[in-house]
Amino acid sequence: MRVAMFGYQTWGHRTLQALLDSPHEVVLVVTHPPSEHSYESIWSDSVEDLARSHGIAVHLAQRPDDALAARLRDAAPDIVVANNWRTKLPREIFDAPPHGTLNLHDSLLPRFTGFSPVIWSLISGAAETGLTAHRMDDDLDTGDIVVQRAVPIGERDTATELVQATIDLIPEVLTEALAAIESGTAEWTPQDLAQRTFFHKRSDVDSRIDWTWPAEEIDRLIRAQSDPYPDAWTHYRGERIGITRAHVSICCYGGTPGRVFIHEGDGMAIVAGPSAHLGRNRALVVDEVRTADGRTVPATEFFPHGGGYLTDRP
Repeated sequence: MRVAMFGYQTWGHRTLQALLDSPHEVVLVVTHPPSEHSYESIWSDSVEDLARSHGIAVHLAQRPDDALAARLRDAAPDIVVANNWRTKLPREIFDAPPHGTLNLHDSLLPRFTGFSPVIWSLISGAAETGLTAHRMDDDLDTGDIVVQRAVPIGERDTATELVQATIDLIPEVLTEALAAIESGTAEWTPQDLAQRTFFHKRSDVDSRIDWTWPAEEIDRLIRAQSDPYPDAWTHYRGERIGITRAHVSICCYGGTPGRVFIHEGDGMAIVAGPSAHLGRNRALVVDEVRTADGRTVPATEFFPHGGGYLTDRP
């Protein structure tokens, strides 16, 4: 088939490479210009560079416009394949090719529709994440599903590990979906939108630690903000610090959420959770801290003893 590829960052790059390795012909690549946004300047393999290195026509755009629609008409693809295209496509674009648009989304739709789905899956305590190939329609990530693969979320997995695992699924899922579409054997399954969960783009405030959360949830937030993502953060005595490694305490600790309490093993126990004054919650044991100047230090070095509070403001 003649394929136009819409994509960005490493997700789009891996998708384009899978198409280049397939029997299909890539006739146009559409991608966004480079961005300084904290979540778009990482996983930043260039779709544009890969396309140009293979002599494929490239169209750069932030949003769909008349020029993009004209380029698509001229390219005359049989299908559009999209992965990590960051703005909504109108029907006159996504429905223009004979086979419409196949979108790849890194979650098990209809759960975790929207943005940063792997990070939100980990934060939310989901048992698995994955990759879904579905037909694009008028809403965001709601079209009929043709192929879906799952990745289990382990007890100590980080977002970095899970993102890589879902990226690694792209060639398999894309190849299977395109083969079924081309042969006319694709079985399209409508999504149960009553089960849909929809998450927004992440920004700096979404990585701020709320010490009234249970320690288990804070631990997931920290693992969801693993390098190269911006750290989960808090303040200590006027300084903003990142928490880069932590785990849930062995015993329960009582007091006020955020209290820097006492060493447990090689870390510092921080009181956490709702109704912490009742002493029924596990603490979060901080293992490693990133200071304001970018140094990563053991928690027992940064907190040589208990005292003071971790807070959401200086």
